[in-house]
Amino acid sequence: MVEKLQRNINIVYALAFFHMFLLIVPVLVPFFQSKGLSLAEIFYLQAIYAGAIVVLEAPSGYFADVMGRRLALLIGALAHGLGFFWLNFADGFWGLVIFELILGMAVSMLSGADLALLYDSERALANEEGDHAQSLSQLGFTKSLAEGLGALCGGLLAMWSFDVMILVQSLTAWVCLWMAFLVIEPPVDNVSEPGNRVVSLKEIYQHVARGDRILRMVFIALPVYNLATIHVAWLIQPYWDDMGLSLALFGALWFAQSLTVALASKCGYLLERTRGAVFALVVIGVLPVIGTFGMAWLGGWGGVALCFVLFFCRGLYQVILANALNRRIPGRFRATVNSLNSLLFRFGFILTGPFVGYLADMHGISAALNLLGIWSVLAFLVVMLPLIRAVRILEAGRLSRQGNQGTVE
Repeated sequence: MVEKLQRNINIVYALAFFHMFLLIVPVLVPFFQSKGLSLAEIFYLQAIYAGAIVVLEAPSGYFADVMGRRLALLIGALAHGLGFFWLNFADGFWGLVIFELILGMAVSMLSGADLALLYDSERALANEEGDHAQSLSQLGFTKSLAEGLGALCGGLLAMWSFDVMILVQSLTAWVCLWMAFLVIEPPVDNVSEPGNRVVSLKEIYQHVARGDRILRMVFIALPVYNLATIHVAWLIQPYWDDMGLSLALFGALWFAQSLTVALASKCGYLLERTRGAVFALVVIGVLPVIGTFGMAWLGGWGGVALCFVLFFCRGLYQVILANALNRRIPGRFRATVNSLNSLLFRFGFILTGPFVGYLADMHGISAALNLLGIWSVLAFLVVMLPLIRAVRILEAGRLSRQGNQGTVE
């Protein structure tokens, strides 16, 4: 059993790699435009995708907690393969809507379940909650490396043919299903059989909304900072297009940015441990302001260089904030809480994404970036500063008792 649980951890990393090995990502906007979509329609399409996840996210997390992580991963991996298979035939706005809806189901089932399975497997091996920051760092590194390698290959294939790129993508997508078949169900809070678990929605609400203050604030901070970076990720390709860059260079730049996220994921754990949680949170709060306004005001290669600041921030918060959230959640409803957190982010994108796309279409990318810069400033003042103050109080109490430096725990 111990050997199988240890293998679980490696399989989660492999599944994450092939889930994020997305050839299409660095040229997604040009690909959609080749299907006749405007930039505003692309943002509408992403809002529909986010809407599908909003509808499915919480039920999928609850399903993973009650019926088991393995079954959720199998369903999600099957939908992932079917979605990219359909993309070979999708055409026009509504054909792409079907693609986004299938992919929304895949992401809903996979997100939360993979992270919960990783935590549960490690906990079963150690018989304690332990410190999962290093594993989370490795998971983030693996996903970002996969995205970067996929981008590099995708940019080259797109120079040859979009059709060939999608065909290769649809073949590699099925590896996720193979990985999902290999995992075993880990025991959760001394209950080993899925279907026998009881998850109380009232208990989840009490735990998140009325319990630990830092948990509540981190639960809000994660989707806020996801929004601060995801909008820029959708604007960066038209930003490059305005510069006249080739699709092969799109792939190379996306690879470099994904590698930046991967390295930041590795640095996040060390940064928090060596400099403290408060310093790490200040860095996470300030970097989006610098990166977004820098892209808007400098333009050209100077703006491209500062975009890397945003991707570095993404790697940091995916480890530091995600670990702070998950270590405060009991295993029996960890997948549900992660799915609810993702739901909050997707709902935020539904409300803001179409407007950002419309603004970029009507008034230019710089106007949209300036608006996102203001968002980042407000996020720092309204969300990050209160979280920093709460962590400072926690650290002060711990230091008075133990005399050492704390983390966001």
